[in-house]
Amino acid sequence: MTPEKKVKNNVVKLLKDAGAYHFYPVASGYGASGVPDIVACIHGRFIGIECKANGGKPTALQDKNLVDIMCNGGIAVIVDETGIHKLKMLLEVGFPDAGVIYDMLEGSKE
Repeated sequence: MTPEKKVKNNVVKLLKDAGAYHFYPVASGYGASGVPDIVACIHGRFIGIECKANGGKPTALQDKNLVDIMCNGGIAVIVDETGIHKLKMLLEVGFPDAGVIYDMLEGSKE
């Protein structure tokens, strides 16, 4: 299992434990490119989650999609194995801000 797949599995476990609706968008020749790895909805909040391993950064197209989510009032999250505990906390207490990108690679909130 790749390091990124481990992050995805941990994220999905957190989403299931929180009771969130979630799915993996299918990337194919007919789908859009750069969409987040996991799409979720919890407590009326739309969340796009981009999973990375070892502090990897989103591509320019992934960044554009995350910004588009944010600009439309959704929540965009970038998370790696070091930020899983922060995502768990946000799922437990609720995301305080809509239209935000939560960058959990460096612990910053943009």
